[in-house]
Amino acid sequence: MFSHIVRFFQGGGWMMYPIAAVLVVGLAIALERWIYLTVTAVGNRTLWNDISPLLVQGNFRQAVQVTSRSNAAIGQILSYGLARIASARRREDIEKAMEESLMDIMPRLEKRTHYIATFANIATLLGLLGTVIGLINAFAAVATVNPAEKANLLSASISVAMNCTAFGLMTAVPLLLIHAVLQTKTTELIDSLEMASVKFLNAVTERPQPAPAAA
Repeated sequence: MFSHIVRFFQGGGWMMYPIAAVLVVGLAIALERWIYLTVTAVGNRTLWNDISPLLVQGNFRQAVQVTSRSNAAIGQILSYGLARIASARRREDIEKAMEESLMDIMPRLEKRTHYIATFANIATLLGLLGTVIGLINAFAAVATVNPAEKANLLSASISVAMNCTAFGLMTAVPLLLIHAVLQTKTTELIDSLEMASVKFLNAVTERPQPAPAAA
């Protein structure tokens, strides 16, 4: 199995190396993004479970202390909202502050993910380029050989040249699938942040008001 892979790689010529480099870089970015998004999702869930009871109780001072100690993305959004509670007169004021924080977080969640789809396209194009270069070299080589040997030499050269296209597609398909998975994971994470923001606003606006003092 290993020797077959090595022969396949060597048979594609020097253009196989750029495609392999694209595959390695794309997989490295995908792994980094997966770890980052997973850690972010776990941190958000943990912080929300800690702060949700405080919001229900209306204990915003302690909630500020909890969010200020956390590095989770949802902690930054809630910190913006909690900081506006004292000065805001309307729900929209708190909502705008939290939207501003969310717009600051979204680029960090989507960072480098689009490169994976770009690398998939580059791998496909490099495979086609390697095949074209291989075919050009093959036809140039058979032009000077014995006519009886042309068919065998041409078929062997074309088989080698097609290795680049095959390897390019073998690189592009997994990268496109990984890109789709990461895009879905990022969208779900952003949706969870928006949902948490709505729940926070509802907890703030619907908190029980203190009873008026007796005359």
